[in-house]
Amino acid sequence: MTHDLVTALRPLLAAEASAEAHAFGGEPGDLEQAVWLRLLERLASEGPPLDPPGWLRKAVRAEARRTRRTTRVELPYGAEPVADARPGPEQLALTAARYRTLHAAIRRLPGRCPSLIEALLSPKDLTYREIAGELGISQGSLGPERSRCLGCLRRLLTPEVAVLEVRG
Repeated sequence: MTHDLVTALRPLLAAEASAEAHAFGGEPGDLEQAVWLRLLERLASEGPPLDPPGWLRKAVRAEARRTRRTTRVELPYGAEPVADARPGPEQLALTAARYRTLHAAIRRLPGRCPSLIEALLSPKDLTYREIAGELGISQGSLGPERSRCLGCLRRLLTPEVAVLEVRG
């Protein structure tokens, strides 16, 4: 019986929803969907209406009024809402994993490289003169040694970075 009711009311609902929706600048499909939902709720609680076409016309007008009221009260954003600048938990976890991977690779470097790279990454923001004094090497050899250490670090991290690349 419900299928017959839906089949019988479909053309009337489409016409009524189209007329009402265009009157207030809404979408006929949205209005139709709201009325079908009302009908399903009505069928579940009270059963089918005695006068289905009359009930349908009243339901379309009631939904159109509700939509007009909602449209007047709800104002769209002038622009997209600004996203929260703070990183979310997923981003924090990924960043922490990258730092762990980087520091594990630094610890595997040969010779003075671990202490040199850690000094370069220090939050104290040390100058070359301070790093050279801390490590006990000449400031002139710091640049070439840094270059050699970064090359070693790059080779250690290449397999881990290559895994993350998208392959065709």
